Amino acid sequence: MDIANLVAIDTHTHAEVSCWNPFDNYGEEYDRAADKYFRSSKRPTIQESIDYYRERKIGFVMFGVDAESNLGRRRIPNEEIAEAAQKNPDVMIAFGSVDPHKGKMGAREVRRLIEEHGVRGFKFHPTVQGYHPYDRMAWPLYEVIAEHKLPAVFHTGHSGIGSGMRCGGGLRLEYSNPMHLDDVAIDFPDMQIIMAHPSFPWQDEALSVATHKPNVWIDLSGWSPKYFPKQLVQYANTLLKDRILFGSDYPLITPDRWMKDFLEAGFKPEVMPGILKDNAVRLLGLK
Repeated sequence: MDIANLVAIDTHTHAEVSCWNPFDNYGEEYDRAADKYFRSSKRPTIQESIDYYRERKIGFVMFGVDAESNLGRRRIPNEEIAEAAQKNPDVMIAFGSVDPHKGKMGAREVRRLIEEHGVRGFKFHPTVQGYHPYDRMAWPLYEVIAEHKLPAVFHTGHSGIGSGMRCGGGLRLEYSNPMHLDDVAIDFPDMQIIMAHPSFPWQDEALSVATHKPNVWIDLSGWSPKYFPKQLVQYANTLLKDRILFGSDYPLITPDRWMKDFLEAGFKPEVMPGILKDNAVRLLGLK
């Protein structure tokens, strides 16, 4: 990644459209509910995302979410995202996503993605995948990630996925309570854990875990910074300034909007470079 020429690194972007597989319209009602919740219906291809970020001189981490067992919907291939990153290393890094319900077979896939496809981290979404992060079902996957000393990002807090659907689409918010990551941080000290998003309604729990466990980070994706809880900004300016990361949740929120609002959200000028780029450089081992 061309660090010197990048103005920022967005650590949280989504692959929304596969160019390898035909569109899977099973469960499409989740897309429509998310569109309504986020007031966005953008579904760029991976190449369109690459062009968007390169034009802005912003590096980015991209991943899909493998929730095949819980949602019954075909995932975007991890290999497709990894191949795009290999072809565009100046701006893009690929994370993988493997459904924890796949157990040892999933662990084999994690290892293959790391060793054969250059994947640099992994994404988990407990609410959508339907599991508690501390469930030992997921341990075989975590063990491989920790062995390679790679980061894992976990969705925390409320989820726009399923919002407004009957019964919330059957998705349980409680799975994404950040306190569930406390056990994971203890048992896997060599795995850097990223709590994704302001963790409404459990923001204080997230700050407590991150303050207590030095292998826990927080990314600021999914919300405009002008809506961040005041205590999140306070900790980002002080105790956690070295473990706070810029993330947008693109395409649901654009980095253009996020960075504009970030300048007006009460962050100290001296911590902004770390949040926008320098902390991600350390986390991702880019220097």
